[in-house]
Amino acid sequence: MTYVIAQPCVDVKDRACVDECPVDCIYEGRRSLYIHPDECVDCGACEPVCPVEAIFYEEDVPAQWHAYTRANAEFFDSLGAPGGATKLGPVEQDHPVVAALPPVEG
Repeated sequence: MTYVIAQPCVDVKDRACVDECPVDCIYEGRRSLYIHPDECVDCGACEPVCPVEAIFYEEDVPAQWHAYTRANAEFFDSLGAPGGATKLGPVEQDHPVVAALPPVEG
């Protein structure tokens, strides 16, 4: 099991979760953040610091955002296991579920 970042993060990318993550497993896409399912150690440090409540334990993702469980994992299909988000830096892509959303106006 792992944690999942869902729709409330899209176009927000606050990054408080990134600062809190002890294993550097939260990667930045163009419009959203993604948690690497193989690098996440399930510590839960990211969840309470998310200001938009976008992070859920995999089994607790609300029904309307279930597609994000798969999207978080599939985001890494082409990236593999980079071994840390800081080393890789921002990725200029998003999962199709995120890319298809209309821009969120802030």
